Amino acid sequence: MFDSIGWGEILIIVVAGLFILGPERLPSAAAFVGRTIRQVREYATGAREQLKQEMGPEFEQLRKPLEDLRELRNFDPKRAVTKHLFDDPDDSVKPNGHPTPPTPPAERPLSAGERAPYDPDAT
Repeated sequence: MFDSIGWGEILIIVVAGLFILGPERLPSAAAFVGRTIRQVREYATGAREQLKQEMGPEFEQLRKPLEDLRELRNFDPKRAVTKHLFDDPDDSVKPNGHPTPPTPPAERPLSAGERAPYDPDAT
């Protein structure tokens, strides 16, 4: 839950709470917030377990798209564009969708005294 909140933010919240509630009411307010968060977590865990129990194996099929959506939260457009442009998984297809022509076989060098091939139609 506190993945995105750092220690600096927590310190600011505590100092603001100290000024707003005062030193005598701050511990009881912190305990109330802690109990409330714990109770909400227990409700969420209970609901998840109940859904898993009632739906059976279909719960995992429902959970997979939700995990995919969670991965989209960490989407980095710069990395995606770089990957799309430079990491071509299929080298036979160009980015414009047209297949690349097959590469001709490598030509061997001419040996001593050998004449170059001559194509009368090309000249």
